[in-house]
Amino acid sequence: MSISRIFAQFVALVGAAAIWFRGARGRATTQALGRTPAIPEAYEQAVPSLKMPTARGWPQGMMPTAAPGFKVNAFATGLDHPRQIYVLPGGDVLVAESCFVPWRPSSLFDYALQSTLARAGAVGPSANRITLLADRDGDGVAEVRETFLAGLSQPFGMALIGDTFYVGNADSVMAFPFSAATTRVTGPGRKLIEFRTGGHWTRNLIASADGKKLFVSVGSQSNIGESGLDIEAGRACIHKLDLVTGAHRIFASGLRNPVGLAREPSTGMIWTVVNERDGLGDETPPDYLTSVRDGGFYGWPFAYWGRTVDTRVPQDAALVATALTPDYALGGHTASLGLCWVPEDTLPGLSSGMAIGQHGSWNRSTLSGYKMIFVPFANGRPSGPPKELLTGFLSEDERSAWGRPVGTAIAPDGSLLLADDVGNAIWRVTGK
Repeated sequence: MSISRIFAQFVALVGAAAIWFRGARGRATTQALGRTPAIPEAYEQAVPSLKMPTARGWPQGMMPTAAPGFKVNAFATGLDHPRQIYVLPGGDVLVAESCFVPWRPSSLFDYALQSTLARAGAVGPSANRITLLADRDGDGVAEVRETFLAGLSQPFGMALIGDTFYVGNADSVMAFPFSAATTRVTGPGRKLIEFRTGGHWTRNLIASADGKKLFVSVGSQSNIGESGLDIEAGRACIHKLDLVTGAHRIFASGLRNPVGLAREPSTGMIWTVVNERDGLGDETPPDYLTSVRDGGFYGWPFAYWGRTVDTRVPQDAALVATALTPDYALGGHTASLGLCWVPEDTLPGLSSGMAIGQHGSWNRSTLSGYKMIFVPFANGRPSGPPKELLTGFLSEDERSAWGRPVGTAIAPDGSLLLADDVGNAIWRVTGK
Protein backbone atom coordinates (compact mmCIF):
# COMPACT_ATOMS: atom_id res chain seq x y z
CA MET A 1 0.00 0.00 0.00
CA SER A 2 1.34 3.46 -0.95
CA ILE A 3 2.28 6.08 1.64
CA SER A 4 -0.37 8.44 0.24
CA ARG A 5 -3.09 5.81 0.63
CA ILE A 6 -1.98 5.02 4.20
CA PHE A 7 -2.07 8.72 5.00
CA ALA A 8 -5.48 9.08 3.37
CA GLN A 9 -6.85 6.35 5.59
CA PHE A 10 -5.20 7.93 8.63
CA VAL A 11 -6.73 11.34 7.86
CA ALA A 12 -10.16 9.77 7.37
CA LEU A 13 -9.92 7.95 10.70
CA VAL A 14 -8.76 11.06 12.55
CA GLY A 15 -11.53 13.11 10.96
CA ALA A 16 -14.16 10.52 11.90
CA ALA A 17 -12.83 10.35 15.47
CA ALA A 18 -12.93 14.13 15.75
CA ILE A 19 -16.55 14.20 14.63
CA TRP A 20 -17.43 11.41 17.09
CA PHE A 21 -15.90 13.30 20.01
CA ARG A 22 -17.63 16.58 19.22
CA GLY A 23 -20.97 14.80 18.82
CA ALA A 24 -23.93 16.62 17.33
CA ARG A 25 -21.89 19.75 16.59
CA GLY A 26 -20.11 18.00 13.73
CA ARG A 27 -22.39 15.18 12.65
CA ALA A 28 -25.76 16.34 11.32
CA THR A 29 -28.78 14.07 11.69
CA THR A 30 -30.92 15.85 9.10
CA GLN A 31 -30.12 17.65 5.86
CA ALA A 32 -30.19 21.43 5.59
CA LEU A 33 -32.83 21.65 2.85
CA GLY A 34 -35.29 24.11 1.40
CA ARG A 35 -35.86 27.85 1.44
CA THR A 36 -35.34 28.22 5.21
CA PRO A 37 -32.90 25.43 6.12
CA ALA A 38 -31.83 24.58 9.65
CA ILE A 39 -28.04 24.99 9.33
CA PRO A 40 -26.03 23.62 12.26
CA GLU A 41 -23.54 25.81 14.07
CA ALA A 42 -20.18 25.84 12.31
CA TYR A 43 -17.50 23.70 13.87
CA GLU A 44 -14.06 24.22 12.39
CA GLN A 45 -12.37 20.91 11.60
CA ALA A 46 -8.66 20.77 12.34
CA VAL A 47 -8.53 17.71 10.10
CA PRO A 48 -11.20 17.71 7.36
CA SER A 49 -13.16 14.49 6.90
CA LEU A 50 -12.22 12.30 3.94
CA LYS A 51 -14.84 9.67 3.24
CA MET A 52 -15.56 8.44 -0.25
CA PRO A 53 -16.67 5.14 -1.75
CA THR A 54 -14.42 3.33 -4.20
CA ALA A 55 -15.49 3.76 -7.82
CA ARG A 56 -16.51 0.37 -9.26
CA GLY A 57 -18.77 1.01 -12.23
CA TRP A 58 -22.03 -0.85 -12.65
CA PRO A 59 -21.99 -4.64 -12.19
CA GLN A 60 -23.43 -6.59 -15.09
CA GLY A 61 -27.21 -6.27 -15.20
CA MET A 62 -27.43 -3.44 -12.66
CA MET A 63 -28.60 0.14 -13.17
CA PRO A 64 -29.93 3.00 -11.05
CA THR A 65 -33.29 2.76 -9.31
CA ALA A 66 -36.03 5.00 -10.68
CA ALA A 67 -38.67 6.53 -8.41
CA PRO A 68 -42.11 4.88 -8.37
CA GLY A 69 -43.98 5.68 -11.58
CA PHE A 70 -40.80 6.00 -13.63
CA LYS A 71 -38.39 3.70 -15.39
CA VAL A 72 -34.76 3.97 -16.44
CA ASN A 73 -32.67 2.54 -19.24
CA ALA A 74 -29.14 3.05 -20.54
CA PHE A 75 -29.21 5.55 -23.40
CA ALA A 76 -25.45 5.00 -23.91
CA THR A 77 -22.68 3.09 -22.14
CA GLY A 78 -18.92 2.69 -22.48
CA LEU A 79 -18.18 6.43 -22.41
CA ASP A 80 -15.11 8.01 -20.76
CA HIS A 81 -16.15 10.20 -17.83
CA PRO A 82 -19.26 11.77 -19.37
CA ARG A 83 -19.86 15.03 -17.54
CA GLN A 84 -22.23 17.39 -19.31
CA ILE A 85 -25.05 16.89 -21.84
CA TYR A 86 -26.25 19.26 -24.55
CA VAL A 87 -29.07 18.53 -27.02
CA LEU A 88 -28.75 20.00 -30.51
CA PRO A 89 -31.84 21.44 -32.26
CA GLY A 90 -31.98 18.43 -34.60
CA GLY A 91 -32.17 16.06 -31.63
CA ASP A 92 -28.61 14.71 -31.52
CA VAL A 93 -27.16 14.51 -28.00
CA LEU A 94 -23.69 15.85 -27.24
CA VAL A 95 -21.71 14.61 -24.25
CA ALA A 96 -18.58 16.30 -22.89
CA GLU A 97 -16.10 13.64 -21.72
CA SER A 98 -13.51 15.03 -19.34
CA CYS A 99 -11.93 14.51 -15.94
CA PHE A 100 -10.15 16.38 -13.14
CA VAL A 101 -6.45 16.04 -14.00
CA PRO A 102 -4.07 15.23 -11.08
CA TRP A 103 -2.26 18.24 -9.66
CA ARG A 104 1.16 18.58 -8.02
CA PRO A 105 0.62 17.87 -4.30
CA SER A 106 2.06 20.48 -1.93
CA SER A 107 1.34 18.76 1.40
CA LEU A 108 0.68 15.38 2.95
CA PHE A 109 -3.01 16.24 3.02
CA ASP A 110 -2.86 16.92 -0.74
CA TYR A 111 -1.41 13.44 -1.24
CA ALA A 112 -4.20 11.96 0.89
CA LEU A 113 -6.89 13.95 -0.90
CA GLN A 114 -5.59 13.03 -4.34
CA SER A 115 -5.46 9.36 -3.36
CA THR A 116 -9.03 9.54 -2.06
CA LEU A 117 -10.33 11.24 -5.19
CA ALA A 118 -8.47 8.83 -7.46
CA ARG A 119 -9.99 5.86 -5.64
CA ALA A 120 -13.40 7.42 -6.24
CA GLY A 121 -12.74 7.85 -9.95
CA ALA A 122 -12.71 11.64 -9.66
CA VAL A 123 -9.12 12.19 -10.82
CA GLY A 124 -7.37 10.78 -13.87
CA PRO A 125 -6.60 11.23 -17.56
CA SER A 126 -9.11 13.39 -19.43
CA ALA A 127 -10.61 12.29 -22.76
CA ASN A 128 -10.90 15.97 -23.76
CA ARG A 129 -13.60 15.41 -26.35
CA ILE A 130 -17.27 15.88 -27.10
CA THR A 131 -19.12 12.83 -28.42
CA LEU A 132 -22.30 12.86 -30.48
CA LEU A 133 -24.99 10.30 -29.65
CA ALA A 134 -28.17 9.75 -31.67
CA ASP A 135 -31.22 7.54 -31.33
CA ARG A 136 -32.34 7.42 -34.96
CA ASP A 137 -34.74 4.50 -34.60
CA GLY A 138 -36.54 5.89 -31.54
CA ASP A 139 -36.03 2.91 -29.23
CA GLY A 140 -34.53 4.98 -26.41
CA VAL A 141 -30.97 3.77 -27.02
CA ALA A 142 -28.33 5.67 -28.99
CA GLU A 143 -27.14 3.52 -31.87
CA VAL A 144 -25.03 6.34 -33.37
CA ARG A 145 -21.80 7.39 -31.65
CA GLU A 146 -19.27 9.70 -33.28
CA THR A 147 -16.56 12.08 -32.15
CA PHE A 148 -18.05 15.55 -32.55
CA LEU A 149 -15.06 17.61 -31.39
CA ALA A 150 -11.64 16.45 -30.11
CA GLY A 151 -8.41 17.95 -28.81
CA LEU A 152 -10.11 20.07 -26.15
CA SER A 153 -8.94 20.99 -22.64
CA GLN A 154 -11.26 19.46 -20.02
CA PRO A 155 -14.47 20.53 -21.79
CA PHE A 156 -17.69 20.89 -19.85
CA GLY A 157 -20.14 23.59 -20.96
CA MET A 158 -21.61 23.68 -24.48
CA ALA A 159 -23.87 26.10 -26.31
CA LEU A 160 -24.98 26.48 -29.92
CA ILE A 161 -25.99 29.93 -31.14
CA GLY A 162 -26.71 30.24 -34.85
CA ASP A 163 -23.81 28.74 -36.77
CA THR A 164 -21.33 28.95 -33.87
CA PHE A 165 -20.70 26.21 -31.29
CA TYR A 166 -19.23 27.34 -27.97
CA VAL A 167 -17.24 25.16 -25.57
CA GLY A 168 -16.30 25.88 -21.97
CA ASN A 169 -12.80 24.44 -21.50
CA ALA A 170 -11.03 24.55 -18.15
CA ASP A 171 -8.69 27.22 -19.55
CA SER A 172 -10.93 29.09 -22.00
CA VAL A 173 -14.18 29.64 -23.83
CA MET A 174 -13.80 28.59 -27.46
CA ALA A 175 -15.97 29.25 -30.53
CA PHE A 176 -16.16 26.84 -33.48
CA PRO A 177 -17.97 27.06 -36.83
CA PHE A 178 -20.96 24.71 -36.92
CA SER A 179 -23.08 23.24 -39.69
CA ALA A 180 -26.22 21.18 -39.10
CA ALA A 181 -25.28 19.15 -42.18
CA THR A 182 -22.40 17.45 -40.38
CA THR A 183 -21.97 15.40 -37.22
CA ARG A 184 -18.42 16.59 -36.61
CA VAL A 185 -16.79 19.98 -36.02
CA THR A 186 -13.57 20.26 -38.00
CA GLY A 187 -12.92 23.99 -38.36
CA PRO A 188 -10.42 25.87 -36.18
CA GLY A 189 -11.65 27.41 -32.97
CA ARG A 190 -11.38 31.00 -31.71
CA LYS A 191 -10.47 31.72 -28.08
CA LEU A 192 -12.92 34.23 -26.57
CA ILE A 193 -11.85 34.20 -22.90
CA GLU A 194 -8.83 32.69 -21.20
CA PHE A 195 -9.00 31.36 -17.65
CA ARG A 196 -6.42 30.45 -15.04
CA THR A 197 -6.47 26.71 -14.41
CA GLY A 198 -6.27 24.87 -11.10
CA GLY A 199 -8.87 24.29 -8.41
CA HIS A 200 -12.45 23.97 -9.59
CA TRP A 201 -12.22 23.32 -13.31
CA THR A 202 -15.71 23.05 -14.82
CA ARG A 203 -16.71 25.99 -17.03
CA ASN A 204 -20.39 25.78 -17.84
CA LEU A 205 -22.23 27.85 -20.46
CA ILE A 206 -25.73 29.11 -21.15
CA ALA A 207 -26.82 31.60 -23.81
CA SER A 208 -28.95 34.65 -23.10
CA ALA A 209 -32.52 34.55 -24.37
CA ASP A 210 -31.64 36.81 -27.32
CA GLY A 211 -28.53 34.81 -28.24
CA LYS A 212 -26.25 37.83 -27.99
CA LYS A 213 -24.61 37.02 -24.66
CA LEU A 214 -23.07 33.96 -23.05
CA PHE A 215 -23.01 33.28 -19.32
CA VAL A 216 -19.95 31.36 -18.08
CA SER A 217 -19.61 29.78 -14.62
CA VAL A 218 -16.13 29.71 -13.07
CA GLY A 219 -15.37 28.09 -9.70
CA SER A 220 -12.81 29.21 -7.13
CA GLN A 221 -9.17 28.20 -7.02
CA SER A 222 -9.34 27.34 -3.32
CA ASN A 223 -11.65 26.44 -0.46
CA ILE A 224 -11.82 29.82 1.34
CA GLY A 225 -9.17 31.96 -0.35
CA GLU A 226 -6.46 30.55 1.90
CA SER A 227 -3.76 31.30 -0.69
CA GLY A 228 -4.87 34.92 -1.00
CA LEU A 229 -7.57 36.58 -3.07
CA ASP A 230 -5.29 37.76 -5.86
CA ILE A 231 -5.35 34.30 -7.45
CA GLU A 232 -9.16 34.32 -7.17
CA ALA A 233 -9.55 37.30 -9.50
CA GLY A 234 -12.23 36.45 -12.08
CA ARG A 235 -13.18 33.26 -10.22
CA ALA A 236 -15.99 32.11 -7.92
CA CYS A 237 -18.40 33.93 -10.20
CA ILE A 238 -20.48 33.92 -13.37
CA HIS A 239 -19.18 35.96 -16.30
CA LYS A 240 -21.31 37.61 -18.95
CA LEU A 241 -19.71 37.61 -22.40
CA ASP A 242 -20.94 39.92 -25.15
CA LEU A 243 -20.68 37.88 -28.34
CA VAL A 244 -20.89 40.99 -30.53
CA THR A 245 -18.13 43.07 -28.94
CA GLY A 246 -16.13 40.32 -27.20
CA ALA A 247 -16.22 42.24 -23.92
CA HIS A 248 -16.93 40.32 -20.74
CA ARG A 249 -17.57 41.21 -17.12
CA ILE A 250 -18.51 39.56 -13.86
CA PHE A 251 -22.29 39.16 -13.72
CA ALA A 252 -22.58 37.65 -10.22
CA SER A 253 -19.86 36.93 -7.65
CA GLY A 254 -19.24 35.26 -4.30
CA LEU A 255 -20.31 31.88 -5.71
CA ARG A 256 -17.67 29.39 -4.56
CA ASN A 257 -18.22 26.80 -7.28
CA PRO A 258 -21.23 27.45 -9.53
CA VAL A 259 -21.60 24.60 -12.01
CA GLY A 260 -25.05 23.83 -13.44
CA LEU A 261 -26.79 26.69 -15.27
CA ALA A 262 -30.44 26.84 -16.34
CA ARG A 263 -33.08 29.44 -17.18
CA GLU A 264 -36.47 29.58 -15.46
CA PRO A 265 -38.77 30.50 -18.39
CA SER A 266 -41.52 32.53 -16.67
CA THR A 267 -39.04 35.08 -15.29
CA GLY A 268 -36.14 34.55 -17.68
CA MET A 269 -33.74 34.44 -14.72
CA ILE A 270 -30.55 32.37 -14.75
CA TRP A 271 -30.25 29.79 -11.96
CA THR A 272 -27.20 27.87 -10.80
CA VAL A 273 -26.24 25.14 -8.34
CA VAL A 274 -23.29 26.01 -6.10
CA ASN A 275 -20.89 23.79 -4.15
CA GLU A 276 -20.09 25.44 -0.85
CA ARG A 277 -16.94 25.42 1.34
CA ASP A 278 -15.40 22.59 3.35
CA GLY A 279 -14.25 22.16 6.93
CA LEU A 280 -17.22 23.43 8.99
CA GLY A 281 -19.28 20.26 9.46
CA ASP A 282 -21.46 17.80 7.62
CA GLU A 283 -24.28 20.24 6.81
CA THR A 284 -22.53 23.57 7.29
CA PRO A 285 -22.93 25.30 4.97
CA PRO A 286 -25.32 23.57 2.54
CA ASP A 287 -24.82 23.50 -1.20
CA TYR A 288 -27.59 25.44 -2.88
CA LEU A 289 -29.75 26.26 -5.88
CA THR A 290 -30.20 29.97 -6.51
CA SER A 291 -31.22 32.57 -9.05
CA VAL A 292 -28.40 34.98 -9.87
CA ARG A 293 -28.90 38.72 -10.11
CA ASP A 294 -26.80 41.09 -12.15
CA GLY A 295 -24.25 42.53 -9.73
CA GLY A 296 -25.31 40.17 -6.95
CA PHE A 297 -22.78 39.02 -4.33
CA TYR A 298 -23.42 35.66 -2.62
CA GLY A 299 -20.91 35.66 0.22
CA TRP A 300 -17.82 33.64 -0.69
CA PRO A 301 -15.29 33.53 0.88
CA PHE A 302 -16.28 35.85 3.72
CA ALA A 303 -19.73 34.48 4.53
CA TYR A 304 -22.22 31.77 3.65
CA TRP A 305 -26.01 31.44 3.37
CA GLY A 306 -26.36 35.19 3.21
CA ARG A 307 -24.37 36.97 5.92
CA THR A 308 -23.25 34.15 8.19
CA VAL A 309 -19.59 35.06 8.69
CA ASP A 310 -16.87 32.43 8.21
CA THR A 311 -14.51 33.33 11.05
CA ARG A 312 -11.60 31.57 9.34
CA VAL A 313 -11.47 34.30 6.69
CA PRO A 314 -10.22 37.91 7.10
CA GLN A 315 -13.38 39.94 6.76
CA ASP A 316 -14.75 42.62 4.45
CA ALA A 317 -17.70 43.83 6.49
CA ALA A 318 -18.96 46.25 3.85
CA LEU A 319 -19.10 43.52 1.21
CA VAL A 320 -20.69 41.00 3.57
CA ALA A 321 -23.44 43.54 4.29
CA THR A 322 -24.48 43.24 0.63
CA ALA A 323 -24.51 39.42 0.50
CA LEU A 324 -27.66 37.83 -0.91
CA THR A 325 -29.22 34.74 0.65
CA PRO A 326 -29.52 31.81 -1.81
CA ASP A 327 -32.98 30.61 -2.78
CA TYR A 328 -32.90 26.92 -1.84
CA ALA A 329 -30.57 24.72 0.23
CA LEU A 330 -29.65 21.28 -1.15
CA GLY A 331 -27.87 19.77 1.86
CA GLY A 332 -24.22 19.81 2.84
CA HIS A 333 -21.55 18.59 0.40
CA THR A 334 -23.96 16.98 -2.04
CA ALA A 335 -21.73 18.22 -4.90
CA SER A 336 -24.75 19.28 -6.93
CA LEU A 337 -23.38 19.72 -10.46
CA GLY A 338 -26.02 19.07 -13.10
CA LEU A 339 -29.01 21.36 -13.63
CA CYS A 340 -31.76 21.65 -16.22
CA TRP A 341 -35.26 23.09 -16.39
CA VAL A 342 -38.03 20.50 -16.61
CA PRO A 343 -41.30 21.84 -18.09
CA GLU A 344 -44.57 20.71 -16.51
CA ASP A 345 -45.73 17.22 -17.55
CA THR A 346 -42.39 16.38 -19.15
CA LEU A 347 -42.56 13.29 -16.96
CA PRO A 348 -45.89 11.95 -15.65
CA GLY A 349 -46.93 13.49 -12.36
CA LEU A 350 -44.15 16.08 -12.22
CA SER A 351 -44.83 19.78 -12.10
CA SER A 352 -42.32 22.17 -13.60
CA GLY A 353 -39.00 22.52 -11.81
CA MET A 354 -35.29 21.78 -11.86
CA ALA A 355 -33.58 18.39 -12.24
CA ILE A 356 -30.28 18.25 -10.37
CA GLY A 357 -27.47 15.71 -10.65
CA GLN A 358 -25.75 15.31 -7.27
CA HIS A 359 -22.24 13.94 -7.74
CA GLY A 360 -21.90 13.02 -4.05
CA SER A 361 -19.77 13.92 -1.07
CA TRP A 362 -16.17 13.10 -0.20
CA ASN A 363 -15.73 15.49 2.72
CA ARG A 364 -18.17 14.63 5.50
CA SER A 365 -18.62 11.86 8.05
CA THR A 366 -21.67 10.35 6.32
CA LEU A 367 -22.26 10.32 2.57
CA SER A 368 -24.70 12.67 0.87
CA GLY A 369 -25.80 13.18 -2.73
CA TYR A 370 -25.23 10.32 -5.19
CA LYS A 371 -28.67 10.77 -6.74
CA MET A 372 -30.71 12.81 -9.21
CA ILE A 373 -33.37 14.95 -7.59
CA PHE A 374 -36.19 17.20 -8.77
CA VAL A 375 -37.07 20.52 -7.10
CA PRO A 376 -40.60 21.71 -7.96
CA PHE A 377 -41.21 25.37 -8.86
CA ALA A 378 -44.24 27.65 -8.68
CA ASN A 379 -44.38 31.34 -9.65
CA GLY A 380 -40.74 31.26 -10.66
CA ARG A 381 -39.44 29.93 -7.31
CA PRO A 382 -38.82 26.58 -5.60
CA SER A 383 -42.09 25.51 -4.04
CA GLY A 384 -41.64 22.27 -2.15
CA PRO A 385 -39.36 19.49 -0.95
CA PRO A 386 -37.09 17.72 -3.42
CA LYS A 387 -38.14 14.43 -5.01
CA GLU A 388 -35.61 11.67 -5.62
CA LEU A 389 -35.81 10.57 -9.27
CA LEU A 390 -32.79 8.24 -9.53
CA THR A 391 -31.00 6.53 -6.66
CA GLY A 392 -29.03 3.31 -6.17
CA PHE A 393 -25.63 4.71 -7.18
CA LEU A 394 -24.06 3.34 -3.98
CA SER A 395 -23.69 -0.19 -2.66
CA GLU A 396 -25.73 -1.02 0.42
CA ASP A 397 -22.69 -0.65 2.68
CA GLU A 398 -21.78 2.63 0.88
CA ARG A 399 -18.22 1.45 0.31
CA SER A 400 -18.61 1.21 -3.45
CA ALA A 401 -19.98 3.68 -5.98
CA TRP A 402 -21.52 2.12 -9.07
CA GLY A 403 -21.93 5.59 -10.53
CA ARG A 404 -21.91 9.33 -9.82
CA PRO A 405 -24.51 11.71 -11.32
CA VAL A 406 -23.44 14.88 -13.14
CA GLY A 407 -25.17 16.67 -16.04
CA THR A 408 -28.91 16.58 -16.76
CA ALA A 409 -30.84 17.43 -19.94
CA ILE A 410 -34.22 16.91 -21.62
CA ALA A 411 -34.00 14.60 -24.64
CA PRO A 412 -35.94 15.31 -27.86
CA ASP A 413 -38.55 12.67 -26.93
CA GLY A 414 -39.20 14.32 -23.55
CA SER A 415 -37.23 11.83 -21.49
CA LEU A 416 -34.76 13.04 -18.87
CA LEU A 417 -31.08 12.26 -19.42
CA LEU A 418 -28.39 11.99 -16.74
CA ALA A 419 -24.63 11.73 -17.24
CA ASP A 420 -22.87 9.25 -14.93
CA ASP A 421 -19.11 9.78 -14.94
CA VAL A 422 -18.18 6.72 -12.86
CA GLY A 423 -20.69 4.38 -14.54
CA ASN A 424 -19.54 5.88 -17.88
CA ALA A 425 -23.15 5.95 -19.02
CA ILE A 426 -26.02 8.22 -19.96
CA TRP A 427 -29.22 7.16 -18.18
CA ARG A 428 -32.68 7.87 -19.61
CA VAL A 429 -35.71 8.34 -17.36
CA THR A 430 -39.28 8.09 -18.65
CA GLY A 431 -42.73 7.38 -17.27
CA LYS A 432 -43.79 3.76 -17.05
